Amino acid sequence: MKILRSSEDYLEAMLVLKQNKGYIRSADVADLLNVSRPSVSAAVKKLRENGYLTMDEASMITLTESGRSIAERIYERHRVLTTIFRGIGVDPVTARTDACKVEHDISDRTFRALCDYAKQFPADEGSLEDVQAVVQDRN
Repeated sequence: MKILRSSEDYLEAMLVLKQNKGYIRSADVADLLNVSRPSVSAAVKKLRENGYLTMDEASMITLTESGRSIAERIYERHRVLTTIFRGIGVDPVTARTDACKVEHDISDRTFRALCDYAKQFPADEGSLEDVQAVVQDRN
């Protein structure tokens, strides 16, 4: 099943929040992506209906295996692409912004070739600040 780019962005942000904070709340997703809470609520509902996440009584979000798999795939692409763009001299903000655009559309074959190529560059660690910088640049 094809997943929407915006859904991939939400899942990726949720993964980053889980890695950085240890938990995922809708309010934190809204803050991180600089979107309204009703927008997050609508996205969470769709993602839950499609089996990508669950939400408990305390409104804490948990990615399902399929949701986590998608999030990890997109986040890996983001990190590798950012590393390559930085390695060829692109400034950090532009590299992260462009990586966020390309991560959704690049084929698996091309991505694997880029992964091999990226081994020559130092790793560019992703973080909460990394995602926030991309969001700030979008606005």
